[in-house]
Amino acid sequence: MLRLAQALDSQLRAAMQRAFPVEAMGEEISQMFGAGGLRLDPQLAPATKPEFGDFQANGALSLAKPLRQAPRAIAMAIVEQLAADPAFTALCLEPQIAGPGFINLTLRPERLAAEVAGRLRDPRLGVPTVAEQSGNGAPAPVVVDFSSPNIAKEMHVGHLRSTIIGDALARVLEFRGHPVLRLNHVGDWGTQFGMLITHLKQEAPEALITADAVDLGDLVAFYRQAKARFDSDEAFQTTSREEVVKLQSGDPISRRAWQLLCDQSRREFQRLYDALDIRLDERGESFYNPYLEAVVADLAATGLLVSDGGAQCVFLEAEDGSASKAPPVIVRKSDGGFNYATTDLAAIRYRFAAPPAGDGARRVIYVTDAGQASHFAGVFQVARRAGWIPEDGRLEHVPFGLVQGEDGKKLKTRAGDTVRLKELLEEAVERCEADLRRRLAEEERQEEEDFITEVATTVGLAAVKYADLSTNRITNYQFSFDRMLALSGNTAPYLLYAVVRIAGIARKGGAGPDTAAGAADSPLPEMLSFSEPQEWALVRELLKFDGVIAEVEEELLPNRLCSYLFELSQMFNRFYDQVPVLKAEEPARSSRLALCRLTAATLKLGLGLLGIPTLERM
Repeated sequence: MLRLAQALDSQLRAAMQRAFPVEAMGEEISQMFGAGGLRLDPQLAPATKPEFGDFQANGALSLAKPLRQAPRAIAMAIVEQLAADPAFTALCLEPQIAGPGFINLTLRPERLAAEVAGRLRDPRLGVPTVAEQSGNGAPAPVVVDFSSPNIAKEMHVGHLRSTIIGDALARVLEFRGHPVLRLNHVGDWGTQFGMLITHLKQEAPEALITADAVDLGDLVAFYRQAKARFDSDEAFQTTSREEVVKLQSGDPISRRAWQLLCDQSRREFQRLYDALDIRLDERGESFYNPYLEAVVADLAATGLLVSDGGAQCVFLEAEDGSASKAPPVIVRKSDGGFNYATTDLAAIRYRFAAPPAGDGARRVIYVTDAGQASHFAGVFQVARRAGWIPEDGRLEHVPFGLVQGEDGKKLKTRAGDTVRLKELLEEAVERCEADLRRRLAEEERQEEEDFITEVATTVGLAAVKYADLSTNRITNYQFSFDRMLALSGNTAPYLLYAVVRIAGIARKGGAGPDTAAGAADSPLPEMLSFSEPQEWALVRELLKFDGVIAEVEEELLPNRLCSYLFELSQMFNRFYDQVPVLKAEEPARSSRLALCRLTAATLKLGLGLLGIPTLERM
């Protein structure tokens, strides 16, 4: 529908320019609109109700005052020009003027049917790549910075949202044809390593010379002990700082110990990424160490760097250019060391820099919790003022809220500890398996253990992902296994079951085993024919898919795609409950089966973009 909307918008603009040519207007009005009347805007939007058609153009109302005409008269002049445009009359039925001057537009049924047929032949379901849409060749890379756990710490529920949201956004951007750099900015450098290495030298020296001498859980415990000693023991604090200096200066023993700790954490992280089907390229804080001095030098050269209490920092500006009340961004501490802000500035500088000095990105997206919003606002402002962001560059923070328990408080274990991500995912699969075995017993079905394992794993992990993605990321959300594993409502199990059911209907009707759009073993009828309101409602919902993908690409809100998929499944249920499909006569039967097939393909592709695989059976 997005392609049709764009064509219609162009036709409306041309009609408005013909109806109100600048050269025929008075000087005052001509100056208002500029040469060629390019500021004439039809204000095209989806119709608010089905009875108003498919689209509504509201531009006549805003023209009433400058043109000194009644909006309805303006609408009539635009409609008159549309009627003389063969491209428009081939696309839409006769426009209707409603109220004071709204123009209601209804797409021709044959055009809608042709769009459905086109999508059934297209594995991309009508979604163009960004190169096809722009015609400007290969797009620049997009960086998506997400997940970012810390070395020597276990991934916990706090990493869940960044990992899942970041992956979904990367999938949508990749599907649109953007080269995406999926970067894992792991915490692999800094004072914490001095603390940990110093503590391990005394408590478990084998961990610094032998791979996997202690497991990650023990390493986390050692880290906590090291932090407690660092906070309370001045001598230990001094030794830890000396260890950091050794590490930063390349001491081989310290570097070997650091590498072992990083490798062990990476292996643990990768097990979780594999389970969730997450692809990431690690580029930790240590990667940017060689670029930190250049950051300071650049900021000094631009006059942004100020010495304050021995520290070098950049004071921020308010939106109006005056001094901001926010604290300055410290770039170099009074002891000469660098901090997170310095590393983040080096990362931004590198990511936008042209190859081979950098990634050459034009859009950089950070997926972190909302608590870091102030930090990124300050860092982003410094990067802009330093001139590191190209004119066409976009630097965006994608914030998200907390994962809460059903009591509305931050999700914790019964002992009050942070919930380990590994245990949370395992429990989701275990609960799903118990539900499946209970359902099989009730239905007196016998299934192989491999089937039970596959379904429980797929549905359990999908439930966790979808519960997160279906919530507006900006808000907190309450984690509930009961809600997310339910077979009803806006959940992954419901949608996965809908795909299985709809694909089964299509196969019963004669479609091949592959119900995907473009599949060779599922031929199309020669002509699609629809007559019932339920059919047309489903057609229109199916044709919204390209617009939803474009919206997620732009606004970075995966819940928009979730809402669409759920509404599509609901729309299909109404269609199937009220209109015969398998028992219908031809040509209605083939056309309705085509809708079944396209619905299954749309749900499957949409879920895939959320990182959720579908099943043949449940």
